[in-house]
Amino acid sequence: MGLGPADFARARAHMVKTQLARRGVRNPVVLDAMGKVPREAFVGEGYEEFAYDDLPLPIGDGQTISQPYVVALMIEAAGARAGDIGLEVGAGSGYAAAVLSRIVGRVVAIERHSSLAEQARRRLQRLGCDNVELHCSDGTRGWPEAAPFDVIIVSAGGPAVPEALKAQLAMGGRLVIPVGRSERHQKLLKLVRRGAADYVTENLGEVSFVPLIGEQGWTRKP
Repeated sequence: MGLGPADFARARAHMVKTQLARRGVRNPVVLDAMGKVPREAFVGEGYEEFAYDDLPLPIGDGQTISQPYVVALMIEAAGARAGDIGLEVGAGSGYAAAVLSRIVGRVVAIERHSSLAEQARRRLQRLGCDNVELHCSDGTRGWPEAAPFDVIIVSAGGPAVPEALKAQLAMGGRLVIPVGRSERHQKLLKLVRRGAADYVTENLGEVSFVPLIGEQGWTRKP
C-alpha cells in the first residue's frame, strides 16, 4: 500500500524539524512555507516515497529537484519576505518556486526544458500557486519585463554570475547562485546590490547543482 496524505504530512513535519530547523534554518516564515508545500507533488513519478529524504531526486531531462535543506537555505539566505518580487532561474519541477510563492508577493520562474516547464506549470496550478508565472526560456537572461527583482534564486550552477541577473536585481535586492568552474561542484554565493555597480558578495559554502546552461552560463555542459 502506498503512502497517503497523512503519511506525507507527518514526513513533511519531520523534515522541517530534523532536516531544516536542527541544521540551522531559523526563519519561521521559511520553515512554515517548507511545511506547507507537498514535495511529493514535485518529484519524478515513482519517487514519492523518498520525497522527504534530504536528497536531490531526478525529475527528467537530466535534471533534479534540490534537497529540501538546500532549498530552505537559499530562500532564507535571500531574505525573502512578504511583498517581494522574486525570480527563480532553473525552476525544474516547480518546487522552489512553490515554496517561494508562499512567502513573497509574486514569483517569476524560468525553466529552459519545455517538458519540465509544462509539468511545473500544471503542478503549480493544481496547488493554487496563482502568484507564480512560469516561462520556458533562457534563464541566464533573466526576465527584464518583470524586473527589478527583490529576490533572485538560481537553481543551477554557472561559471560566473550572469550580468543580466545582476542588472535585474533591485537596489538592496539579494541574489543567491551556485558558481564554480567544474560540473556539479560550486560555491553558493549571495550577492546584495548596494549601488548601480556595487555588489557585496558572501560565500555560503560548497554545493552541487546541475549546470546552468544558457547565453550567460555554460553554452554546453562542462
